[in-house]
Amino acid sequence: MKLKKLDWYILKKILAAFVFVVVSLELIICVLDWVDKNDDFIENEVPGHLIRQYFLTFIPWIAGLLTPITVFIATVFTTAKMASKSEIVAILASGVSFRRMLIPYLMAATLIAGASFYLNSYVIPDANKFRIAFELEYLKDPFYNTDKHIHLKIAERDSLEDYIYLYRYDVRRDIGSSVSLEKMNGTKLVDKINARQLQWVDSTKRWKLKRWQRRQILEDSEVITEGKELDTLLNLYPSDFGNKDRMWETMTMGELNDYIRLQKSRGADDVHIFQVEEYIRYMSPFAVFILMAIGVIVSARKTRQGTGFQIALGFVIAFAFIITFVLARAIAEANSMNTILAIWIPNIIFGGVAMLLYKTVPR
Repeated sequence: MKLKKLDWYILKKILAAFVFVVVSLELIICVLDWVDKNDDFIENEVPGHLIRQYFLTFIPWIAGLLTPITVFIATVFTTAKMASKSEIVAILASGVSFRRMLIPYLMAATLIAGASFYLNSYVIPDANKFRIAFELEYLKDPFYNTDKHIHLKIAERDSLEDYIYLYRYDVRRDIGSSVSLEKMNGTKLVDKINARQLQWVDSTKRWKLKRWQRRQILEDSEVITEGKELDTLLNLYPSDFGNKDRMWETMTMGELNDYIRLQKSRGADDVHIFQVEEYIRYMSPFAVFILMAIGVIVSARKTRQGTGFQIALGFVIAFAFIITFVLARAIAEANSMNTILAIWIPNIIFGGVAMLLYKTVPR
């Protein structure tokens, strides 16, 4: 379809308003964040260049997080302004249907949603690697792994599966206590090593078992050996026991999928949180289309209350979407219902609202 001057006119206004809203909100949020964290910066004597780099990574993260909302506000602002000048009435009176008028909005939503998905999936996670590390180093309390009775599958080849059990792991010294390494053939145990400690040796990139005993189960006999120390190579690293707070935000889509597959193979408990992040990244672009549609519908009609009322109504709907999204994410993370369905609750609800409102728009 060939774009007309009207399409370019509306498209430019929407994109300009979107940039304006994003920049305005970014400035406000950055100032508030600076005020909130300034005491921590001073107390921890954070170098100025690190603070600058932190905000350079903080800005795109906030922009990606708020994209559906900023799109909605920009749409309401643009359309309400056009309606107040009777431009919408003139467009419809000229024979252009409301559905045809939505084409530039659809194009703007496609551009913004596509860019948002790419940035949130591949660019912003790389920036978040520094941001999250900075917050853990200077703004959060020191991390101590309090997990107990850790049981993971660390290898699988042919018909054999390797499992490791630790009572607990000390992240400060990279030492695990009360360790058991088991090799299973189906449901049959074929090899087992018990050790008092498992320690990471950074120079060799291997693990060292201390005060160990090995039990090899053969066809008709057993072989038991023991010793003080034993170097071993495991598909396990100290980072597997480190702080995973918002770790999912630092992963590109490829890294996220690889990590989910790895954790599933290990039978890890935290894989669900990473799946929630993956589903949200796929859900958010669709929210852009839905909220833009609602924005057009609620602001296309010229009202006696004026543009200010329509913009205020837009903020109320945006706030309602945020609350719904937060609740849906909490439900998904609690695993109290189907994860995909929980994540899509905001889109389902507001998609229904958009269809109901569509019946009220001027034709």
